[in-house]
Amino acid sequence: MNRIVKSAMAIAAVTAMSLGALAGCGGSDASDSGKGKVYFLNFKPEAADQWKDLASAYTKETGVQMTVETAASGTYEQQLKSEMAKSEAPTLFQINGPVGYANWKEYTADLKDTEIYKQLQNQDVALKDGDKVVGVPYAMETYGLIYNKDILKKYFALSGAKAKSVKDIDSFDTLKAVANDMQARKDDLGIKGAFTSAGFDSSSDWRFKTHLANIPLYYELKKDNVTEQPATIKGTYMPQFKNIFDLYLKDSTTAPTQLSSKTGDDANSEFALGEAAFYQNGTWAWSDLQKAGMEPGQVGMMPIYIGGPDEKNEGLATGSENYWCVNAKASKEDQQATKDFLKWAITSDAGKDALSKQMGFTTPFKTFADIKADNPLVQAAVDDQKSGKTPVSWNFTMMPSEQWKNALGNAMLEYAQGTGSWDAVKSAYVDGWAKEYQAAHAG
Repeated sequence: MNRIVKSAMAIAAVTAMSLGALAGCGGSDASDSGKGKVYFLNFKPEAADQWKDLASAYTKETGVQMTVETAASGTYEQQLKSEMAKSEAPTLFQINGPVGYANWKEYTADLKDTEIYKQLQNQDVALKDGDKVVGVPYAMETYGLIYNKDILKKYFALSGAKAKSVKDIDSFDTLKAVANDMQARKDDLGIKGAFTSAGFDSSSDWRFKTHLANIPLYYELKKDNVTEQPATIKGTYMPQFKNIFDLYLKDSTTAPTQLSSKTGDDANSEFALGEAAFYQNGTWAWSDLQKAGMEPGQVGMMPIYIGGPDEKNEGLATGSENYWCVNAKASKEDQQATKDFLKWAITSDAGKDALSKQMGFTTPFKTFADIKADNPLVQAAVDDQKSGKTPVSWNFTMMPSEQWKNALGNAMLEYAQGTGSWDAVKSAYVDGWAKEYQAAHAG
């Protein structure tokens, strides 16, 4: 991320597509046989070949015609509109969340009785409209506070430590007590700060103006039972937002005045070198940490605690911008054929291998329980899903514009450097939302 943020997001914890062509030789005989057919418009160019191969394998095994086309990067919505206007429209497509759903509401079949919904580890991650299940994620990503197990073990052994195990850290108050104590005893621990630098270089600022900003937004939308993009927000949990950001600034490896030039690589390096115990990032960060010399057994991941309601029962921030939808306007035969394919994709050895190994997705289905993740942060996300905690949802797709994020990030940096106030951050968050929403919906 910005691998997540880059991909329309590019969620994002925890666990999941070519060039236009018939993906096999089942051909028209299959579609004339009453079996129906499948046409998938794939969002992910990087997985185009793998989807083509998987479709070919499915046609060979079942005789069902399956076509896969892949939109060029950044053109999915445009191509989906074009394809949906054709007589042979996609039977399987994807949306990025609530905003995408608003555009395709009339085209989404109810997936409540499908195997892909039934097999979700946690059905809260599905996209719903009332009792209707309109989208099921196949690729999940997760973020939170990555922690160094060795440093925390050393801290927990100190006399007077504010916690004795990671399990004790289940609220903002405990996190703050631990971080403050670690900062005060950083020489004893051999660290430069409890947290890595909260850099606001463009390679790092998305962690705060998007990911951290999502946490108070999540609590507000949940409290107000909002499931579609709102025209305005209240900033109900801005005090909690301030609390966690202040903690990042106070108990840091870096003086706040230096944050404008601090990069994502800086934070990664600080954490990998053992200079900080906590690093806000996600499952995608493991490859960089591993390259920097860390071993899988050294890292874990906990939720970002800000002081929200009942937060001990809130899990890691897990979400997706990759929701499968079945075209409700397709024939009943084609809808059923599509649902049958999706069942095969998550239950067959060929499907599971393609999704998890070849495409590298972290999938949210129970059927993947036997597949062990090489990425310890993915495994932490899987364990979190199984814990019974409520995953903190990704609400990035509700954020009204990139300009909203940028204005918020600028205000946060000025606040951090002492050249701006928290009121300016709140204004960017609340007033900026209404302004950007209005601009996006004008006319």
